[in-house]
Amino acid sequence: MTGLPATKPRKADVPELATEALWQELELTPKPGLVDKLSNGAHRDMDHALFARSITAITPWFPRFAELGNTHADKPAAEQLRLIRPMGIACEQAMYAATGGVNTHKGGIFALGLLCFAAGRVATVSSERLCSEVSHITRGLVARELAGRSGQATAGERQYQHYGLTGARGEAESGFATARKALSTWNGQQLHDLLLRLMAINQDSNLVARGGIDGLGYVQDYARRLLATGWDHHALVTMDRALIDRNLSPGGSADLLSVGWVLAGCGL
Repeated sequence: MTGLPATKPRKADVPELATEALWQELELTPKPGLVDKLSNGAHRDMDHALFARSITAITPWFPRFAELGNTHADKPAAEQLRLIRPMGIACEQAMYAATGGVNTHKGGIFALGLLCFAAGRVATVSSERLCSEVSHITRGLVARELAGRSGQATAGERQYQHYGLTGARGEAESGFATARKALSTWNGQQLHDLLLRLMAINQDSNLVARGGIDGLGYVQDYARRLLATGWDHHALVTMDRALIDRNLSPGGSADLLSVGWVLAGCGL
C-alpha cells in the first residue's frame, strides 16, 4: 500500500484525513501483532469487522471536534482540555456501543480528536501548526495525570513510575514527536515502512502492558532489523506470527500511524 502525496500543497480537511487514517490503518495488511484483513493479531476479542464498526461509529465525531475548536478559538490553549474532554468521552461511548464494550480506538480518539480540535483553532492548517497547538493544549498533562496523582495507580501511572513511560499523554504533549521523527525518515510511499519506523522508536505502552519492558524491546529490535536488512511481505508475515506467539500488539504504533497519515496529509 502506498502513501498519499504528502508534499503537494492543498487545503487540508483534518476530520476527513482522520477518517481516512483509521481506514488506512485497518486495511494495511499484514500488520504484525495487529488486527488486519487476514488476522486478528494478538487479540482474542477483536477482528476486522469489529474495527470497521468502531470506525463507522466514531468518525462522525471528528468534524464536531473541529467545530468545537473553532467555537472556542478565542480562548487560551491552556483552557481547552476541559472543553474537549466531554466530547472525547461521548465519542468513546459511541465506540463502546458499536463494539459491545471493546476498546478498539480509545488511543486513536484521543490523538485524532486533539488534531481535529486543533485544526478548528488555527487559521492555517499545517502539520507543524497542528502539533504545536496540540502541545499547547496538553501542556502539563503528564505532570497532572501521571506524576502527580496519589492513591491506587492505574496501568499508565505504574508504567510512568517504573519506566518513565508517558504513553499517549506524553506523545500529545510533545506535539507527536515520535510520529514526526518517523515521518522525517519515511519515503512517503509505503505505509508498512512508516509502521516499522514507528515500531522501532515508539515507547509503546501497549507492548509494555502485554510483555513488559522486554516485550517492548523485542518489537523495537525486530523492527530495526527489518529496516536495516530489508523487508517484504513474507518478512512481515513472519513478524506477525512472532508477535502473536508472544501476545504482543503494538497498538500505540498503530495509533501513531493514523497520526502520521493526518500530518503527512497536511504537508510536512
